[in-house]
Amino acid sequence: MSLEFTYIGHSILRKKAARIEHIDQPILDLIKQMKEKVAERKGLGLAAPQVGASLALFIACFPEEDEQGRMRPGPPCVFINPTLSEPSNEEWSAEEGCLSVPKVFAHISRPTGITITYQDEHGKTHTERLKGWPARVVMHENDHINGVLFIDRLDSKTKKRLHKEVEHIKKHYRSHNEQVKIWEKI
Repeated sequence: MSLEFTYIGHSILRKKAARIEHIDQPILDLIKQMKEKVAERKGLGLAAPQVGASLALFIACFPEEDEQGRMRPGPPCVFINPTLSEPSNEEWSAEEGCLSVPKVFAHISRPTGITITYQDEHGKTHTERLKGWPARVVMHENDHINGVLFIDRLDSKTKKRLHKEVEHIKKHYRSHNEQVKIWEKI
């Protein structure tokens, strides 16, 4: 099954995703396709709900600096059934965007650090402390598996300023969203 993006307005983006009980071949196939999709779009991350799969799974491609000093997505890392804890008291604001809310960018304040416990695609459990951009990417993608979009974290003034643009995107992608096939194991 070929994966298609879901865009703001699709109900799957507002649901809490289900935990993955078994990392079997259909899950591994989904992960492979998600890695291809995020690379194709040059994204920093992609959560399963963004491709029609309501599962607690995301790919993160932590930004790296290239030879010219530009930031680019790093290699994909797989996070299954993640749990975030111990957010730092210090926060920082940085511009975020989202593949499911195309062409909308806004500054979001998030903790500078977070601890994440997760499984990789081999079923091994890891606990890591992330800071800076890796922490931000993980928090953004983890929001997706909890039915939260980055625009939900905007201050009221910015939400109001972007309201028409967001409504236009919902309208533009309405028929596409209606056609997206929800991922199911084969």
